[in-house]
Amino acid sequence: MPERTPLGPLAQAAYALSHVARAGAYFGQSMLASRQMTPVTPAKPIETPFPDNDAILDGLRRLFARDWANIAAGFYRMPHDLFRAPVDALRGAPAYFRELPAFEARRHAGRSQEVAAKIPKGDYPRYYLQNFHYQTDGWFSRESARHYDHQVEVLFGGGADAMRRQALVPLRTALARSGVRGAHLVDLACGTGRFLSFVKDNYPCLKVTALDLSPPYLDQARETLRPWRGVDFVHAKAEATGLPAASADAVTAVYLFHELPEKVRNQVAAEIARILKPGGTFILVDSIQRGDIPEYDGLLEYFPVGFHEPYYWDFVTSDLTALFATAGLRHTETDIAFFSRVMVFVKPGAGGCLAAG
Repeated sequence: MPERTPLGPLAQAAYALSHVARAGAYFGQSMLASRQMTPVTPAKPIETPFPDNDAILDGLRRLFARDWANIAAGFYRMPHDLFRAPVDALRGAPAYFRELPAFEARRHAGRSQEVAAKIPKGDYPRYYLQNFHYQTDGWFSRESARHYDHQVEVLFGGGADAMRRQALVPLRTALARSGVRGAHLVDLACGTGRFLSFVKDNYPCLKVTALDLSPPYLDQARETLRPWRGVDFVHAKAEATGLPAASADAVTAVYLFHELPEKVRNQVAAEIARILKPGGTFILVDSIQRGDIPEYDGLLEYFPVGFHEPYYWDFVTSDLTALFATAGLRHTETDIAFFSRVMVFVKPGAGGCLAAG
C-alpha cells in the first residue's frame, strides 16, 4: 500500500481553495446554463418537491468535507490535478456553451436517436446507439469524449470527481488484504479514464484493464492515463468482455448501470461475477436511488425527462442487492455521497487474491 504523508493546515487550505474555485466555476456555469434553457415538460406531473440551490450547495459542501476527511485519514492521495482542475473548468466553458444551443434543440425536439442513423447496424448493441444526455454524437466522436467530463462536472456543480473518489475507500480495503503487486483491477465502461487516473495515482503498480465500447472514449482514456504504466485498453461490451474467467481481483463500474436496460444489467452483473476471482471485490458507483435522499427525489424523476436517460428511472427504482445476488455476488456495504451511491460486493470463496469480508 502507498505510504501517506501526514497532512497539515496548509494542505487543508490548498484543498479548500481549489474546491471553492472549482465549485464556483462549475456551479456558476450550471446556473448560467439554466438561464439559457427551457425546462422540458414531463408527460406526467412531478409531484415530489425539488431541492433548492441552497440544499444542493449544502450537499456539495458535505461531499467535499468527506473527500478531505478521506484524504486526511490517508485513504487516498490529494487529487493529482488539485490546482489545474479549476483552470480547466474555465477553459472548458466556451466549448460547453457553444454546444448548449444544439443540446437545447435536440431535447425539445426529442431527437435522441441521431446516432442510430449514422453508425453501421450490427457493430454495436441497439441500446448503445442513442444520444444519451442529448449530447452531439452520443459516445461516437472525439469531440464528445473531449468535453464529456466538463459536462458532467457542470451537471454536479464540480462534485463528480469527489464522488468518483469515494470508490477508492473500498478499493483500498480490498487491496490491503493482499497487497497491490500481482492484483488486477478491471474498470468497466472506463469512459475518458478519469476515475482510473485517481486509481493509478494512488496505486501506480496496480495492473489495470480499462474497458469501454466507444473507440473515441478509449482514445481519450489513453491520453488521460498516459502518465502511468500498467494499463491495458480493451474495446468491448461490459456484458461480453472477452476477459478470462476468474482473472480479476477487483472490478469497478462508475456511472455505467443507469445507462443499461434491465436485461443488459443482468448480463453485466453475470459477467462481473464470471471474471472476478473467488473472494474478489466489485465496487459500483452510480446514481443514488429513489428514497436514498428523499429531498432529491424530484430531481431523480425529472432527470431522464430532461437529459434523455431512457433506463434511468427503472434503475433508480430497482433492487440492486437482488440483482447482484442473482449473479452470485454478496452485498457487504452501501454508502451515499451527494448524488452517488457506492455499493460493495464480494464473490464468495477463498481461492482468490482478495478474501471475502
